[in-house]
Amino acid sequence: MRSSPAAADERGTEIDKQDTPAAIRAARAEAGQTVRELARRLGVSPATVSAIENGRTGVSVDRIRDIADALGTTAARLLGEQAGPAPRRHTPRAITDTTPDRPEGTHWRAFPPLEIDAVLAAAIDAFVETGYHGATVRAVAQRAGMSVPGVYHHYRDKQALLVRALDITMDELHWRLRAARDEGADAVESVAFMVEALALYHTHRRELAFIGASEMRSIEEPDRTRITASRNEIQYLLDERIDAAVQAGDLSTPHPHDAGRAIATMCTSLPQWFRADGPSTPEQIATEYAEFALDLLGRTSAR
Repeated sequence: MRSSPAAADERGTEIDKQDTPAAIRAARAEAGQTVRELARRLGVSPATVSAIENGRTGVSVDRIRDIADALGTTAARLLGEQAGPAPRRHTPRAITDTTPDRPEGTHWRAFPPLEIDAVLAAAIDAFVETGYHGATVRAVAQRAGMSVPGVYHHYRDKQALLVRALDITMDELHWRLRAARDEGADAVESVAFMVEALALYHTHRRELAFIGASEMRSIEEPDRTRITASRNEIQYLLDERIDAAVQAGDLSTPHPHDAGRAIATMCTSLPQWFRADGPSTPEQIATEYAEFALDLLGRTSAR
């Protein structure tokens, strides 16, 4: 007579956990996932998930761990060994400079390494190498040295990884541009410093900047509108200082906003060709680009 399905431990023996299918089903409902979504995260068919949830097939402890990761809970809870609600899955905010506020003790010209989590670091490498659409969650997991369900435990999906990368970029640009602007003794110097800040970011943070310049089309709503507005605000910060310098008679361009956009585009194109082992350092390029910008804007005197 066929025995009832049960979970198997690492030694291959069966452990009697008759409540596990119901616990998996309840945890999936609590996480707001469909059978098809959980199957996608596990890399199995929806029929397999349905069979697991209805107790029609055995499930190993390793598989239970994968299911727990995908649902943002613990294997112990699914095995009936832990009471209480499942822990909530969250997107880590592992770096300190993820708001427009200037990090304490960090100058806008300084670029200490970003302390980002392993999953996001792997995703950034994958997006740069193969593009967002060419990268897969499985490839990200392999780069990060973890399972696919492990990735989903930290990030909802691949889109969440892309949005996180863009948010880091925009948040850092905002505080750096404002800090550079505020350091200028007048509007012209503020413009020069802001161009330096843009050039420095797009060379020191080349990978993030490359993704920001090439993958906006891959961002889904409502994040696309939100991030686009953030990008526009960066441009407006530069335009405002250019306008102030023109009004003061220190810049003479008849088309300040067109020139401002040309300057910003000049900086955002840097990741396409800059190499850390090239002949020029980020600091040399930043200084040259500031000079290019002031020449384009028609400065009326040497700064």
